[in-house]
This record gives sequence, structure tokens and C-alpha cells, in this order.
Amino acid sequence: MKTSIPSAAHDRRRLLQLAGAAATTLWLPRSAWSQPRLDADPFTLGVASGSPTHDSVVLWTRLAPADLWDANVGQGAVTVRWEVAHDEGFTRIVQSGQAQAQPELAHSVHVEVAGLTPDRWYFYRFMVGDARSPVGRTRTFPAPDAIVARLRLAYASCQRWEHGYFSAYRHMREENLDAVLFVGDYIYEYPGAAHAVRVPPGGWVLTLDDYRRRYALYKGEADLQAMHAACPWLVTWDDHEVQNDYAGAQAGYSSRLDPSTPADFTARRAAAYQAYYEHMPIRASVLTRGMTGLVHRDPGAEMRIYNRMQYGRLASLYLLDARQYKDPQVCTRDGMLGSSTVDPASCPSWNDAGRSLLGMAQERWLGQEFARAGQTWNVLGQQTLFGQRDFKPGPGQTLWNDGWDGYPAARTRLTDSLRRHAVANAVLLGGDVHENWVGHVKADYADASSPAVGVEFCGTSITSRSSGNARTAERLAENPHFVFADAQRKGYGVVEFTPRQLTTTLRVLDDVTRRDTRIETLASFTVLAGRPVVEKT
Repeated sequence: MKTSIPSAAHDRRRLLQLAGAAATTLWLPRSAWSQPRLDADPFTLGVASGSPTHDSVVLWTRLAPADLWDANVGQGAVTVRWEVAHDEGFTRIVQSGQAQAQPELAHSVHVEVAGLTPDRWYFYRFMVGDARSPVGRTRTFPAPDAIVARLRLAYASCQRWEHGYFSAYRHMREENLDAVLFVGDYIYEYPGAAHAVRVPPGGWVLTLDDYRRRYALYKGEADLQAMHAACPWLVTWDDHEVQNDYAGAQAGYSSRLDPSTPADFTARRAAAYQAYYEHMPIRASVLTRGMTGLVHRDPGAEMRIYNRMQYGRLASLYLLDARQYKDPQVCTRDGMLGSSTVDPASCPSWNDAGRSLLGMAQERWLGQEFARAGQTWNVLGQQTLFGQRDFKPGPGQTLWNDGWDGYPAARTRLTDSLRRHAVANAVLLGGDVHENWVGHVKADYADASSPAVGVEFCGTSITSRSSGNARTAERLAENPHFVFADAQRKGYGVVEFTPRQLTTTLRVLDDVTRRDTRIETLASFTVLAGRPVVEKT
């Protein structure tokens, strides 16, 4: 069954009503419950939580039996009951209620539970008829003025299904985390890969149904489900949630095999954004201006996912969006769309001050947030490598035009903002490049003596491939603001913040093509509060 893009007659109010129905507690008499007879477990995609504050959290599930359209979920709304408890046995219920799983939103549910106690772990579950979901564990953050001893956070990105198994999450469950920060490329839109470990069904991901089925494929992975159920997630996107290398309203790289065209891109992005909302534990408030029907029909429409979260007095977490508002890449080879490496000296528009990676509105918002930043850890969760990475040894430069290197004026505005507002203890966490890079955030990357204004840890992928370490030492020598790099191993990073210091541990797998792969520590680093210097331990 194919889901067409709704007409303009379905307005933004209808979408927000549907999202609100899934997010709001309902009190319906049992006779009013919409309860189809289910022939299969409706909770095959598991449960998740996210968007935590000091007194609330979003609980997520999606009703999706093994064959969604043939398992009697039907095309009507379904009443889903939920419970939050102090204990895993649900003998001490804290809150409970009902929400509507709407067919227009793929029978997803986003319950925004409010009135919880700060800095507290909870258990939750969903029920439809006699079916019960797996039990999830989540937590609230400490109150903004609370003195906090520790925050333990994993950061991860880039999980291409056909490149390997999601075994990293099995090991991540043992890390005793407070939260997971996922910084993009949750799914990939491709039909497959050369030398694939496994081949995804369905071909190219183009329509709303295509994106829904690809998310269902990924979320069907037991290790990923278990990690979602272990603690709350903070999520942002990169390009593959839509199309490789897209930038704002412009399509990305389109190979000869990709059946889409740039003219199709507005509808494709619309479908992708809706599917992202349907499958992530995020708040209905991300659905903002410019919405028509169930998807974005206006190229200027917005689904605002950037925000700030406070973890007591210990850390401020800024979650950024470096795709939706991004100006197109410049000087890509042969006039093609998307990315390539570029000699900036041959690109007249490279240093154009009007170009932005985050968009000017998000830049202004971030500056306003920096203006009220405290003497705490200020952690930016964003998509990619921040520091300059010159691929050409010796004189001259070769830089990649899709990341921060391709937007040098925007990068300088961000570092200038950090300096102007005297932002303490700036830490940038990223992904995208499928490699581990650790270094110092410089005020001016063209000046080797420029002061550091922060530190960065750009993480490797969960599975997505990289080119290996043949040139890693050469690239480190060319870019001395980095102190460590590895372009081979896959896994994730763990950052532990205390008032005195942070400790980052790079955790890597032996072989992502094996489900039983082992994990080890590749390297670890410390940064003392008030001193933006990375020290290898």
C-alpha cells in the first residue's frame, strides 16, 4: 500500500492535532477505546524515550506488526495505554493514561509525560488490548539549579545497515549511561552496497512509505531496540535521513542509478521529515511553521529540532541542525550537486560571509544561548568534524566543501561567538566522517599560534565504512590542532563530565560484520575544567 502526499487542503492545524493526540494524556472510558483484534505483536519496533527535561520526557512507540497492513492494525486510530512506574514490576505506578496512535502518523505514539521528579530514573511500557510492549527505562535531568556530580553520555552516528551489525549497542548498554547523543545518519536511503553484509529490501528510499519501511528495518534490530529502551536519547539528523549531501532545499548528490531528480526533492524531503518525526522520541513542538497537511509542501517550511537542554549546573547541551538551513555547497566538481574536495584558492565564493551551515536564524539563536551560558560544560552536539582538515600535504590546501571547512566564515562566526561571550568549557561532539578525530577548537585555523576556544571529539560510525589509516599519520601532521585520529575502527564514544574534568573514551569493535564482535578501548582523553587542552591518558 502506498501513501500519497496529502493535498494542500490538509492544513498545518490537522497535523498538530494528530501529533497532539499522540502526545497528550487522554482519559477515555473503556467503551471508547479503539482496540482492533491483533493477530501479531504490535510492538515489534520496541520502545524509546527522549527529549528529557528536569520534569518531563517523551515516550515513544509505533504499532507495527511484522506485516503492518495484514495484521489487523487497520487504518483507524488505535488507543494505546501507557504506564510510568518507579519499579520494573510496575507495582508503584507514577502516571498512566491513553494516547491515540493515528494511521496518518504511521500509528506512532509520542507521549509527553510531565510533572515528574527531577534527576530520577523511571520505567515505562505501552499496552494495546492484551499486548504489552517491552519495558523501557528512562530518566529526567536534574533541576537547572541543582549541583550535580556526574553526567555520563555516549555519542554515536552513521549506522548503515548493509555495512554491518549494530552490535555496538549491545556493548553500549554496559556503559552505565545517563543518555545517548545521536548526531545523524540514523538510516541510509540507498538500495544496497558493494560487498554488503546484508541487503536491505525495497530499493531506493523515496516516498513516505519507503522511509517508514526503512526505519522499521533499522528499528527491528534487537541491539538497537535494547539501547533505546535503556536510557533517553537526544537526537539530531544529518543527510542520509533524506538524501546524501542535500543542503537545505537543494537536492544532494544524485547518481545515475537514483531514480529521483532535483525537481522531486521538496516532496522527498517532506516525506523524510515526517518519517523522522514518526520514529524518533521528540516533541510535537518540533512541528512548527510552514506545515501543510502531514508533510512540508513549502521549501521554506521548518521542522525545528535544534534546542538547548540543561543538566543541572554541570552541563548545557546544545543540539544543532546543520542540514535543514544549510546553504548549498560551492565549487563541487563539474558543477554537480553535493560535495567534493576543493582547492579553496580556486573557489571565489569559498569565503563568502553570507553563506551559513546552520542558517542565520539558528546562528542568532545560538549566540543568544551563549550569552546566558554559565561556568559549566557547554556541549554542542552537531553533525560533523568542526576543525579544519587539509587533505593536501605541504603548500596549498584541499578541503571538503560539505562540512565546516566549506563554510569558513560561518565557522569563524561560531568561534568568535564563543570568545565574545566567554563561553566556558566548550566541547563539540560530532560524527559524519566515519572516523575518530580528537583535537582543539581554534579561534583561527590559519594561525598555528591561535588560542584554543574549546575541544572537539568527532566520532567514528556504528557501522558505516571508511578508507582506513594509510594516510592518517600524514593528515595529523598537516593538521596539528588535532591530537589523535583513527580512520579504521567502528564504535562510539563515551564522555563523562564532572565539575573538575571530562574524560572521553573511544570504544571500538573488532569487526562489525560479526554479531559476536568484541569491544575494546582505542584511546582515552581528559580535559580539565577551565583549560581547553586535550590530554591523552
